[in-house]
Amino acid sequence: VQLVESGGGLVQAGGSLRLSCVASGLYDMGWFRQAPGKEREFVAFIAWSGDTTDYADSVLGRFRISRDNGKNMVYLQMNSLTPEDTAVYYCAAGPKVTPGTMSTAAFYDYWGQGTQVTVSS
Repeated sequence: VQLVESGGGLVQAGGSLRLSCVASGLYDMGWFRQAPGKEREFVAFIAWSGDTTDYADSVLGRFRISRDNGKNMVYLQMNSLTPEDTAVYYCAAGPKVTPGTMSTAAFYDYWGQGTQVTVSS
């Protein structure tokens, strides 16, 4: 399974970015992020069918995860960005993820290389 993220960059606070992740198949997918000196944290999840999504409390109402299975793409639309959103963002595939484990990085088997998101104040 290969995952490749894109769409990161530098944006001012209050701005928006859309991250993309292309996968080599259809899987339950998650977005995680890791800021310097911090542990990798869950951001959002979407089931392979697209009918189930979940978000971290810190991004709820600002971020939206979606997918286009015809293109094997998963997206993370990020709005109202703050400097606290600055991190490397990773997409991950979790064929064995369940509703109880979707927010836990250890349950995802495959990871992309990450894309840097920097939000300036």
